Amino acid sequence: MVDIEVGDREFDAVVIGAGFAGLYMLHRLRGLGMSAVVLEQAAGVGGTWYWNRYPGARCDSESYYYCYSFDRELEQEWTWTERYPRQPEIKAYLDHVADRFDLRRDIRFSTEVTGARADADGRGWTVETGTGTGVTLHCRFLITAVGCLSAANVPDLPGLETFAGRWFHTGRWPHAGVDVTGRRVGVVGTGSTGIQAVPALAEDTAHLTVFQRTANYSIPARNGPLTEAQSRAYKADYRHIREVQAASTNGHPFVINQQSALEAGEQERTDAYRAAWERGGLRFRATYRDLLADEAANETASEFIRERIREIVRDPATAEKLLPRDHGFATKRPPIDTHYFETYNRDDVTLVDVRSDPIEAVVAEGLRLRSGVVHELDDLVFATGFDALTGPLLRLDPAGPDGTTLGEAWRAGPRTYLGLAVSGFPNLFTITGPFSPSVLTNMPSSIEQHVDWIAGCLEHLRDTGADRIEADPEAERAWGEHNREAADATLLPRAATSWYLGANVPGKPSVFMPYAGGFARYVTTCTDVAREGYRGFHTDGPRAAA
Repeated sequence: MVDIEVGDREFDAVVIGAGFAGLYMLHRLRGLGMSAVVLEQAAGVGGTWYWNRYPGARCDSESYYYCYSFDRELEQEWTWTERYPRQPEIKAYLDHVADRFDLRRDIRFSTEVTGARADADGRGWTVETGTGTGVTLHCRFLITAVGCLSAANVPDLPGLETFAGRWFHTGRWPHAGVDVTGRRVGVVGTGSTGIQAVPALAEDTAHLTVFQRTANYSIPARNGPLTEAQSRAYKADYRHIREVQAASTNGHPFVINQQSALEAGEQERTDAYRAAWERGGLRFRATYRDLLADEAANETASEFIRERIREIVRDPATAEKLLPRDHGFATKRPPIDTHYFETYNRDDVTLVDVRSDPIEAVVAEGLRLRSGVVHELDDLVFATGFDALTGPLLRLDPAGPDGTTLGEAWRAGPRTYLGLAVSGFPNLFTITGPFSPSVLTNMPSSIEQHVDWIAGCLEHLRDTGADRIEADPEAERAWGEHNREAADATLLPRAATSWYLGANVPGKPSVFMPYAGGFARYVTTCTDVAREGYRGFHTDGPRAAA
């Protein structure tokens, strides 16, 4: 832990967050010879994987590529045990990285950032922390590594304070665990998190009631242990794996079939979908090139999955409730699961459709629906996701040189240049910010690319004698327009209830936030911006080159 004395401390850079992004950013800053400190609210490293400890919590990217690629020795020395790692294994991996590169000595744990304001000249930042001692830090560059999915979204239900039982949010699960043995538990939410948690909770509860507003597609994960032979094979092939990731649409090491779903014959298409279903995982999206570009093509995949749900769920009425009808497959985040639909064949699991009969209030006994029906519960679990992408940054709410806060600047929705910087906020970098590929990709791929770009930019500033950099408002506006056009070229914005649009947070502006133009295309753009002397940015300083 960094020993920060009461009073001011000067750093070249302050990084907020010690997950995948913050750890690698610190490593790169050290390589540049810059003084840096990481401020982390949690008591340990991990970011998302420190907090998300709910039953069933797993990654939905396969373990062999949900990891860093920057160090060849690290790739070879760490061995994953499962195809899809559980939260404790990912946390152990990040602990290993922190120890291997001796990162903890520059991380201040259990430190909440309570404020950040730019200097009047835009050449530095003052960062306030809420450690109880009033510690204030000063830095030239502020770098946010706060994650895209870290601001828990607890629904504002009337009467929650009257509930006689216990309630939890999956994104802030107690580290000591929660014993639900023999208890009546209600789960609100059936997105990716709910789909993971429901089968795990059902194993122990006396009765599990699932409150579903939106039915979702899900592909079986087909999880299992990785054999020694499989581990040796991917370690031997890492160079090629990373090349495929870098050239891909979404940072995953698989290639999308360039055939249209509509060009294939019906039996050929069914066979292809069946093979992808049996293999399991996110690769199902790569079966045909136009699943996210053409509504008719998408419907072939959507109906295939609905048929599988009908086959799995024995009660026709329950199966019908589970069939997604209001959006196409993968237009919202596409979950993968371990026996999710099979769980509804249990006698001790009930599915409640709260779209047709909404939750009206929490009462002492449980949840009351609009119809007046009360579901009696001992425990209530909110699997309601996060205020995604913008939420973590807006909770930090930094203020620019003129006092304008990020919340004020983003009142109508986010605006960024490349998802990396915001006009009006000089010397601020946002790792995987809004309008970057972020959640549409394998996150470590996007994180490493962003960190490497920021490190290259800082090196450029040092070499040119500049100490101030800010996104140009016109470049920012043009990037926002391009982000919208890239999204509109897909089916993604049509899923009106998607958190990609902020639809899960009441009052949040409806803006499609992740960049949908593809990971490789985005990387090329960022590379070109840097090669052209950081086009779209203004830099200056006492020794800056003309």
